[in-house]
Amino acid sequence: MGDDSTRGIRPPQPSRRAIVVDSAAQLEEKIHRPVSDVDSLRSAASHSSLTEELALTMVERRELPSAVLDDLSKNGRVMKYRKVRIAVVQHPHTPRHVSLPIIRRLYTFELMSVALLPAVAADVKIAAEEALLSRFGTISAGEKLTLGKQASARVAAGLLNDPDKRVVEAALDNPYLTEQWVIRALLKKDGSPILPLHVSKHQKWSVRKDVRAALLRNEFTALAHAIEFSESFSLAALKEIFYQSALPEKIQEYLINVVEQREAKRRGQ
Repeated sequence: MGDDSTRGIRPPQPSRRAIVVDSAAQLEEKIHRPVSDVDSLRSAASHSSLTEELALTMVERRELPSAVLDDLSKNGRVMKYRKVRIAVVQHPHTPRHVSLPIIRRLYTFELMSVALLPAVAADVKIAAEEALLSRFGTISAGEKLTLGKQASARVAAGLLNDPDKRVVEAALDNPYLTEQWVIRALLKKDGSPILPLHVSKHQKWSVRKDVRAALLRNEFTALAHAIEFSESFSLAALKEIFYQSALPEKIQEYLINVVEQREAKRRGQ
């Protein structure tokens, strides 16, 4: 029999703080397990005590299996953090049914970052770009200026027909913008009347022959610029351009006469 003095005395219990520390230590150990130990990784991803920091550390692992990321996306404790949501979307192994819905909840510049990352899947990038394009009617002029300067080519091209000339100029200077997108914007029906003016004066785009051809098909291209650009083409090429051109007929006729006289003069030399 034990000493009466010890009766009713409970053995010492671990403090609440000690339990939390042990739980965190176990979680941290689990998130570093080899990818072959999927069960441990999934257990950590769905654990109710997972913290933002541990979740971000886990998602930094590029080799993380998609099942783990799927479980993590269902962990409401950590998915409330924007950094975690962005990291999950940007991970190359995140399932599409996980990343695509998250995209709709991202801020404008978060979407811009997703669309520019090389490791992000093509369809996820497209979804991010489409989300940005759909917001053009609601975002501020300042946000448009930033997107014009820094966003992907598709997003910058979407701003080429913006009514704000500052936004158009920013988009034309975008380092990702290509000739193809500029031409497409110039040939767009119901396009902005200010775009041809800015393209015609742009140091980079105004000297491109295919861009000049597109400008000669745009109804808003100024006469002075149209005369300058017509010098890049032969009479036959100019007539082909005018076969599908919205440039006023009087201007077309005038330019054809100018080029005819130019070629006749050259033949006479």
